[in-house]
Amino acid sequence: MSEENNTENTEVKAEATGKKSEGKGKKRSQAPRKKAPTVAPEFEERVVAVNRVAKVVKGGRRFSFSALMIVGDKKGRVGFGLGKAKEVPEAIRKATQAAQKNLIHVPLDGGTIPHEILGEFDAGKILFKPAAQGTGVKAAGACRAILELAGVRDVLTKSLRGTNPHNVVKATFTALSDLRSVEDIAKVRGKEAKGLRL
Repeated sequence: MSEENNTENTEVKAEATGKKSEGKGKKRSQAPRKKAPTVAPEFEERVVAVNRVAKVVKGGRRFSFSALMIVGDKKGRVGFGLGKAKEVPEAIRKATQAAQKNLIHVPLDGGTIPHEILGEFDAGKILFKPAAQGTGVKAAGACRAILELAGVRDVLTKSLRGTNPHNVVKATFTALSDLRSVEDIAKVRGKEAKGLRL
């Protein structure tokens, strides 16, 4: 009698609450979450360097990763960012987000740069020269990635000092941010752009 009463009581409670008793091992299936895109659709991203860093602690070594990323739309906007995390994909995601926040505008003269310029940062030193159409991007490593994502199609470069990718990237961005178009110089001087061209 007591067992029958117990089963009746549980059925009555289930009906009163509007819930049916389910097995403990069953879980409701959920649709997988879609991850938000790390980079805007108009931008392209490239990995310049991924470095593994070890921190020595009492129990041993703890490893983490740092990533240096370049993003650009190939229309004159380009940026770089550094991200650090315990895993490589997370470091790349952080670096990409940082790069999108640090975008600069590069003035272009057709497919090349407007004038010759020297970029310096710490031990990095790079010379940039405009080139004729069809020359291509004569650059290597991080410098090449930045110029291509900025939309430069013809340029001559020479690394005068330094091979550290961080210094090379920052020297390149120093040079690109110092570039001025003919229109900008004409506006400052109060003249027409046509009169400044040779």
